[in-house]
Amino acid sequence: MMTGMRVTFLGTGTSHGIPMIGCDCAVCRSDNPRDKRLRPSVYVENDGQALLVDATPDFRTQALRANIRRIDAVLMTHTHADHMFGLDDLRSFGERTGRKMPVYGSPHSIETIRRVFPYACTETPAWPGLPSFELHELQPCQNLEVGGLKVRALPLAHGRMTVYGFLFRHDFAYVTDCNAVPEEVIAAIRGVAVLVLDALRYRPHPTHLTIEQARSLAEQVQAKLTLFTHLCHEAEHEVVERELPPHIRVAYDEEKIEITGNEIRHLA
Repeated sequence: MMTGMRVTFLGTGTSHGIPMIGCDCAVCRSDNPRDKRLRPSVYVENDGQALLVDATPDFRTQALRANIRRIDAVLMTHTHADHMFGLDDLRSFGERTGRKMPVYGSPHSIETIRRVFPYACTETPAWPGLPSFELHELQPCQNLEVGGLKVRALPLAHGRMTVYGFLFRHDFAYVTDCNAVPEEVIAAIRGVAVLVLDALRYRPHPTHLTIEQARSLAEQVQAKLTLFTHLCHEAEHEVVERELPPHIRVAYDEEKIEITGNEIRHLA
C-alpha cells in the first residue's frame, strides 16, 4: 500500500537519448542498464492522483514499461521537442475517461501546444480518438493544487528562455533543463526531501548545468537526497556516482522512490 508520494523516473537522458543514434562511444556501447536513458520525464503519484511531468517522444515506450494506467494532469517544464512530442499519445487516457486532459505550463508553453497540436485544443475533437487538452497557463512562482497536491511553478533560466521546474509540497523538487537557478527558487526548495537536478556533462554548456555546477547547487539546497538527471552520453553512470557524496546520486530510468515526510524509500 502506498503511503507517501511516489516518483517514477520514466527517462533520465538528454534530448538525443542514450544510446545516441550513430554513436560508438563507451557510454552508448555500455551494457550497464543505467547507461540506457530515454528522454527526461517523471511520473508522480500521491493519494490516488497521478501527474505526468513532460510527455517525451519516448512516452509510449515509457508508459508501457512503467504500466501507467492513469494520468490526471500533465505539467510541462517547457516545449522543446524532447519534452512535448509525446503529448499525442495521451489520447488513450482521454478515450478511457471521456475527459479532456488538463495540461499546465507557462504562457509560452501553452501557446506552443496550441500551435503544434491544434486538433487537440478545440472545444470538441473533430473525430473520436483524437487527444483533447484542457490548457492552463501558469505564471512564474504560481501555486496550484492538482488533485489535492500542492505544486509551485519554479522559473529557471534555460539559456535565453525561461522554463519551469516544479515543487511538490516541500517533499519533491524537479529542476531540469536549466543553466541557472534564481536565488528565490533556491530559497523555496532549500531543505526539500528530494531534489532532482539537471546535470548534463562535465564540459560547460550554454543552456544546462554541468555536473560540477549541479553539485554546487545541491550543496546550497541541502536536500536529504539529490538525484542528477538529463545526463548526456559523455557521462557514465558509475563513473559520475563514484565522484559524488552519498547524499547526491545519479537517477536512472525506471528508478522509483517513495517520499513520506522526510523519509525516502527506494522501491526500484
